[in-house]
Amino acid sequence: MNITLIGMPGSGKSTIGVLLAKRLGMEFVDTDLLIQKREKRRLPEIIAQEGMDRFLEIENEVNASLQVENTIIAPGGSAVYGSEAMEHFREISTVVYLKLSLRELKKRLGDLKARGVVCKEGKTLADVLRERAPLYEKYADMTVVERQYDVGPTVDELRAHFEPLIRAQDEAARP
Repeated sequence: MNITLIGMPGSGKSTIGVLLAKRLGMEFVDTDLLIQKREKRRLPEIIAQEGMDRFLEIENEVNASLQVENTIIAPGGSAVYGSEAMEHFREISTVVYLKLSLRELKKRLGDLKARGVVCKEGKTLADVLRERAPLYEKYADMTVVERQYDVGPTVDELRAHFEPLIRAQDEAARP
């Protein structure tokens, strides 16, 4: 069983993913780190040197080839542009959309370019959210609306949902 957390940059995918993995006894992988390892460059450098379209191709390749078990997966916010990757995530995991308001996103995010956020020139955070939200909703098996800055309630909600499923899976696997 795998769980993939999707959502905008700043929605807490990595933070929530690590905490949830600890509580559920699962592994954790941040696919942005896998991209950086493969390319031997940080995300902002890849985008600056290769361009946004090539970065999205690289991201799609890395995500579509991911092979893990019993893992919380945290892909970058732009992963939803890669249909191959998203279909792969749907095949190997339950996809959870961490939905956060524009107001909260603005509080959490600083400089979008420094953070390696894929954003066309002249686009605002609101524009990016408007563009991506339908994709997040399309690929999500479930949506968790984050209502506050503290990630604890979101981790608790996800744990309460997935813990019984994991327990049942473990019991079914026993001889």
